[in-house]
Amino acid sequence: MLDTRARKFVDPVFMQLARLLLRWKLTPNHVTALAFATGIGAGVLLYFKLLIPAVLLLWFSGLLDAVDGTMARLSGKSSLFGAVLDVTGDRVVELSLVWALALHRPDCLVPMLALVSCILLSMTVFLTTGMLAKNETQKSFYYPAGLMERTEGFLMFTLMMLFPNQLALLTWLFAGFILFTAAQRLVIAYRLQKTQQTKDTI
Repeated sequence: MLDTRARKFVDPVFMQLARLLLRWKLTPNHVTALAFATGIGAGVLLYFKLLIPAVLLLWFSGLLDAVDGTMARLSGKSSLFGAVLDVTGDRVVELSLVWALALHRPDCLVPMLALVSCILLSMTVFLTTGMLAKNETQKSFYYPAGLMERTEGFLMFTLMMLFPNQLALLTWLFAGFILFTAAQRLVIAYRLQKTQQTKDTI
């Protein structure tokens, strides 16, 4: 939700940072790889209970993840492979955080499994809808918006990291929000199908 609605307010910052990184001769894929590495690093720091550094590194990873697409558009180097790297890296970063949290809290195994299951379901709906829908955006594929997007996910992970005594509750809430988002995107997919059917009959 925030990624979609607040994008126009933060785009000028992303543009300036993207231009700076391009002047440093970095490519979008370099920055995607750096976002991936720092995100994994956040998971490692979390495992060793270095909570504040882990949170800071996670958000730095998120910043890089937001900028690589802007760099691709500015440099004319957008590619399907870059989009695959980006989406794959995002999931690996999330899994590194889940693993770090779960290894320290086996009592929260069930909500953690629920969270991973909801992420898998939501991403299936997200990717199939994006694959089948006509893309009229600047992104590599159609991006169906929803309640839980990248920024909201980082906010939830941050709360889970900083408030371990409430980990089970926060994880269940996170899973519920993601499940709701999957339902939102199913509705979007259904409406897209109805719109296409209407166009085909005209």
